Amino acid sequence: MSDTSRPIPRLLDPCLRQITYLRVSVTDRCDFRCVYCMSENMTFLPKKELLTLEELDRLASAFIGQGVTKLRITGGEPLVRRGIMNYFAAMARHLESGALKELTLTTNGSQLRQFANHLYDCGVRRVNVSLDTLNEAKFKRITRWGRFDQVIDGIDAAQDAGIRVKINMVALKGTNEDELETMVRWCADRGMDLTFIEVMPMGDLGNEDRLDQYWSLRNLRLRLNEIWTLTDLCESTGGPARYARISETGQKVGFITPLTHNFCAGCNRVRLACTGRLYQCLGQKEEADLRRVLRENPQDDGPLIAAIHAAIARKPKGHGFDYAHQTVSGEISRHMSHTGG
Repeated sequence: MSDTSRPIPRLLDPCLRQITYLRVSVTDRCDFRCVYCMSENMTFLPKKELLTLEELDRLASAFIGQGVTKLRITGGEPLVRRGIMNYFAAMARHLESGALKELTLTTNGSQLRQFANHLYDCGVRRVNVSLDTLNEAKFKRITRWGRFDQVIDGIDAAQDAGIRVKINMVALKGTNEDELETMVRWCADRGMDLTFIEVMPMGDLGNEDRLDQYWSLRNLRLRLNEIWTLTDLCESTGGPARYARISETGQKVGFITPLTHNFCAGCNRVRLACTGRLYQCLGQKEEADLRRVLRENPQDDGPLIAAIHAAIARKPKGHGFDYAHQTVSGEISRHMSHTGG
C-alpha cells in the first residue's frame, strides 16, 4: 500500500505546469521505417549509448518518486527491445504500490500477438497503435518494411487479452485523405477510439517533404462534420489532444494539432530518450543528459533527482513548429525514433 502520510514531491516547470506524465523510449530500433519518422536506411545508435533496462528502471522510478503518475513506453518500437517484458514487470510494482496510476505503451502493433497477454499481466490496460491506412499497398509504402496482416493480428490479440486499443492515425495529404470515413467506421465497429495527428517537421527532412505531407486537422474535422455529428468534450489529459464524441457511432475521436492549434498551455509531460537524454519539449532542442548523472552516481539518487528538477525548471513554454506561409519553421533534425514517439 502507498504511504499517504507524506506529501509526494511535485515537478513544476517555469509556467507552474505540474509534470505528471513521462514517456520513456526504450530503443531507437524499429521493424518499420515509416516515412514521417525514419530514414529508409537508418543508422541506429551504438548499443553502448543506450540505457540498460536496469538504468531505465532507476530513471523512471526516480520520476515516479517525484510525482509522475503516468508512464508510457515508446520507441522506436518498444516491443523489439530484448527483455522488454522484464522492464514492464519491474514497472508494475509502481502500479501495485499506488504510486503509478497508468502504465501503457505506443506500438506499431507488429509484436502484440507475442506480448499482449504478458502486457496485461503487467497491468497494461490500454495501448496506442499507430496505423495510418487500412489499404495494404499504402501501408507498405508508408511503413516501407511493415506487414499489414501482422499488425491487424496484433490488434486482435490485444483486444482478446482485454487491452483497450486506440488507433493513432497521422493525417497525410494525398495519402490517406480518401480513407477518413473508412477508418472512423472500422474503429467504431471494433470499439476503438481514434486520434488524428498532424505530421510534424522532424527527422529526415532532406528526403521527405513535410509540407507536402501536411494535412491540416482543421480541414479534416470539417470533412468529418459533413458526415457525422461531433460534440466537443471538455476532458483534458494535460496533453496535446482535443476530443470530440461522434454521436452516430458513440466513439471518441482526438485531434493532435501541433501546427493548426498550439497545444502547449497545459502540457504535463516530458520525454526520456533511450540514451538517457531528457527532452523537455518535443518541438524544442532543449535537453538534459541524465545518463551521465545516473552513471556517475550509481549508489546515490540524490544528484539524479536534483538533475531532474533542474531540467524541468528549463522546460520551454511551447514548441516552435510552424508551416505558415508555405514554409517549414521550427524543424527538428532528430528522428522521432530517437526522441520517443
